[in-house]
Amino acid sequence: MYVVPDQTGILAVVTGANSGTGKEAAKRLAAAGAHVVMAVRTPAKGEAARAEILAAHPGARLEVRRVDLADLTSVREFADALILGGTPLDLLINNAGVMTPPSRMTTADGFELQFGSNYLGPFALTMRLLPLLLTAPAPRVTTMSSGTANFGRIQFDDLNWERRYSPGRAYAQSKLADLFLARQLATVATRRGWHLTSNAAHPGYTRTNLQTAGASLGRDKPRRSPMTRLPILPTQGPEQGTEPLLYAATSPDAVNGGYYGPSGFMELVGPTKVARLNRRMRDDVAAARLWTEAERLTGTALPAEAARA
Repeated sequence: MYVVPDQTGILAVVTGANSGTGKEAAKRLAAAGAHVVMAVRTPAKGEAARAEILAAHPGARLEVRRVDLADLTSVREFADALILGGTPLDLLINNAGVMTPPSRMTTADGFELQFGSNYLGPFALTMRLLPLLLTAPAPRVTTMSSGTANFGRIQFDDLNWERRYSPGRAYAQSKLADLFLARQLATVATRRGWHLTSNAAHPGYTRTNLQTAGASLGRDKPRRSPMTRLPILPTQGPEQGTEPLLYAATSPDAVNGGYYGPSGFMELVGPTKVARLNRRMRDDVAAARLWTEAERLTGTALPAEAARA
């Protein structure tokens, strides 16, 4: 079991903190002394998760704030409220996501739901919170990707799947995009001499409601994603599956631009190791191009003060 280092004095934001890997990350960060902002779409679910964590760790410092990553106005309002508070942000964990809705759905801004929620929303949130991150002594941004990023391709001619929607391919694209976000931000930080670390992780095959929530959208009965219906594959619980994310977010050995995941069979389960990057994952030209597209689509960019840092 990975032991999270002392987080006393750390302010952390964890998106999707009401369940799965997000809740586990919030719990273990708070148990290690961090002040954790549980950024959730449904505050009632966030409060229930907060109560559960407090029952196990009565001294935990947790607050629930609403953000809907499928709504860029909500992202802006969430970021503006944090910035107004003025407390330096030490850690941003882009964890929340949606997986394989059976039919093409859109965000409040008209983007395909997976591309919008899993990538564009976190991109906009990261850009808007950069000024607060850069006031912290050693800030980190850790973004959750997925093993399915290995199969992802960025469809620059149809990023929002308006022509031939495929639940699995759209999900894989969004998670490759998340990895690109982490790697390109790491490149930007290095070029500008920032003291910021940006990295990524994937949870392997971890059993959470991610596999059913998205796949059940628009259906009368709960369904599982077709990508998770192979009973012969090994799986693990959130306690183990969150460890690559926690390692990337807190370990002194995690590096800028790093990517971490399970070390067991097919990188599906097991202790954390440096994850494999295939050729498409290492395509820095595509990562930079997607960054430019994300700036255009979300109307966000590096803040002026950050760009001069």
